[in-house]
Amino acid sequence: MFAIVNFAARNGLAETGPEDAPEKSARLRARHTGVRGETYAYWYLRRHGYVVVARNYTVPGVKGEIDLAGYDGPVLAFIEVKTRAAAAPGQPRPEDAVHQEKRSHLVRMARHFSRARRVDFVSCRFDVLAIETRPGARPAVRLHKGAFAPVSN
Repeated sequence: MFAIVNFAARNGLAETGPEDAPEKSARLRARHTGVRGETYAYWYLRRHGYVVVARNYTVPGVKGEIDLAGYDGPVLAFIEVKTRAAAAPGQPRPEDAVHQEKRSHLVRMARHFSRARRVDFVSCRFDVLAIETRPGARPAVRLHKGAFAPVSN
C-alpha cells in the first residue's frame, strides 16, 4: 500500500493554489497538506515496522492531539507528524515546530492515552516525523526516534 501512496506523492503533498487567494483558502490548503502528510506518515511508519494503534487521538476538554500512536517492537511510540513546504536554507525545519509547549501537550495526551488503554506498564517514547514537500518532487521524510523525553514535574 505504501507503494501506491508513495507513487501518489511523487509530485509533492502540498496543494497548490493562487498566491492571492483569501486567507481562509490558504488555511484550508495547509490543513489538506497536513492531512495528506499524516496519511503518508501512517503508511511510511507501517512500512518501517510500526504497528499503528491510534490516529488523531484526542480527549474532550483537554488541549492537544496525538497524531499517531503505535508499537515499534515492544515500545509504544507517540508520533507527532509535521508536514511543511520545503524550507529555504536558514528557515526553520518542520521538526523545529515541536517546541516546549507542544511537547507538554503531547506528554499530557500520552498519559491520558496510556490510562484509557491501560498500557501504563509499557515503555514509551516520543517520535517526531518531519515531512518536507516540494512541488513536483517526492517528500523528504525524517524520523526522529526518541525526539524528546517527558519532563517530570
